[in-house]
Amino acid sequence: MKHKAISIRPFIGAKNFEVSRSFYRDLGFEESILSPNMSYFKTECLGFYLQDAYVQDWIDNSMIFLEVEDVDNYWKELLVLDLTTKYKQVKLSPIREKDWGRECFLHDPSGILWHFGEFL
Repeated sequence: MKHKAISIRPFIGAKNFEVSRSFYRDLGFEESILSPNMSYFKTECLGFYLQDAYVQDWIDNSMIFLEVEDVDNYWKELLVLDLTTKYKQVKLSPIREKDWGRECFLHDPSGILWHFGEFL
């Protein structure tokens, strides 16, 4: 199949939709409200849909990898946001060195695991 993809936009859920909306705005994403139970969050040309839907098995197995230009700078910016103080469920894990590159981790208020990394 030959086609030119424009974007990929995963759908993720939220245990508490309003808390998750606030979290993603604090994380620097721009929100577009699509309906009372769904928003689109974007940064530059990348984005995802946040739904007011929670299925624990789905959320517990959801991971998103966001490639960043400089994981050290991204880590410093995450620390400044102090998201773990504002959102008690949020967990932040420091940069790890891998054979393919480097990454740090952030669990959102619902438990979705974000990987922020850079490749070698």
